Amino acid sequence: MGSIWWYSTRAAGLVAWGLLSASVIAGLLLSGKVTGGRVRPNWLTDLHRGLSGLAVAFVGVHVVTVVADSYVHFGAADVLVPMASGWKPLAVAWGIVSMYLLVAVEATSLLRRHLTKKQWRAVHLLSFPLFLSATAHGVSAGTELGTLGGTVAALLVTATVAGLTTYRILDARERAAHAGRIPVDVVRMAP
Repeated sequence: MGSIWWYSTRAAGLVAWGLLSASVIAGLLLSGKVTGGRVRPNWLTDLHRGLSGLAVAFVGVHVVTVVADSYVHFGAADVLVPMASGWKPLAVAWGIVSMYLLVAVEATSLLRRHLTKKQWRAVHLLSFPLFLSATAHGVSAGTELGTLGGTVAALLVTATVAGLTTYRILDARERAAHAGRIPVDVVRMAP
């Protein structure tokens, strides 16, 4: 029975990271003009929300199965307190921080109509450190993302997120310049 928990933990963690990555990419596609209006925003919004909700569920499965697994012997403190784990404390801490960031982002998304746009955006920007910390956790603690193939996959996904983020920033600057808020020369000179 012990190996089923270990395989469940690995699978749930990998699926959670994949769902989180897809959600971040969908969110970036929603927030920028990358799609050129070809993708219906309502459909993409629903996909983004669904991926995020599933990521939360799979993180829950990941945490429950790692505690149920008898190989490493994780207790509640090991999965709730950063640096409390005796097994790869930094790698596990990345996962714990990711879990808390994911819960914060998801909770504010569910409560969005009760928050100002500024409040929602401030917390939603935590999606970027969430993605980075979850990726660091997967590469440093995971048995799949830590392999050569897994590391290459993590690098490709990270490059996609970085590229879409850069595009979004540059597009926002360009739109602000055309709206007269920023001189066009400043936008063109910016990195």
